[in-house]
Amino acid sequence: MAFFSRLRAQRAANRELGEGVWRRAHDRFTRSLDRVFQVLEGISDNDIYNQLLGPANEMAELLPAVRQLCADAQALTPSDDEVIPPSTARVHRSLTKSANDLATTAQVIAMMRMQAEAGDPIDIKAVEHRTRIVKEDLDTAMRVLSEVK
Repeated sequence: MAFFSRLRAQRAANRELGEGVWRRAHDRFTRSLDRVFQVLEGISDNDIYNQLLGPANEMAELLPAVRQLCADAQALTPSDDEVIPPSTARVHRSLTKSANDLATTAQVIAMMRMQAEAGDPIDIKAVEHRTRIVKEDLDTAMRVLSEVK
């Protein structure tokens, strides 16, 4: 049964996001977010885990907005290949940047985990900073898309 549920979800995503650049932008953000939580799950210290869970959850809350943004971009400039539509290239650039910045956040968390395992104190300001950057990237993408509309 789970197979058919996944198949239905994939078809719905294909209808909504297409199979081109907007689908890939959404998937890239999702993979980066998954990586954040994979790294977070490797933290054995509960205090550190709880400190980092807040920013990670903030980024997870962005996923519906990313999906909607990609769906709106797909409706405005449909894409079923790898060619980025010129009128929404800045939107795509900001979405790609947000996914890359999110992946960088996972790397920052991984470095903090190693630092904590070595017994060094950690400061989550770097993760909070990366979270702000990801949000700013998405805000830029939303603003640019609204200008194109």
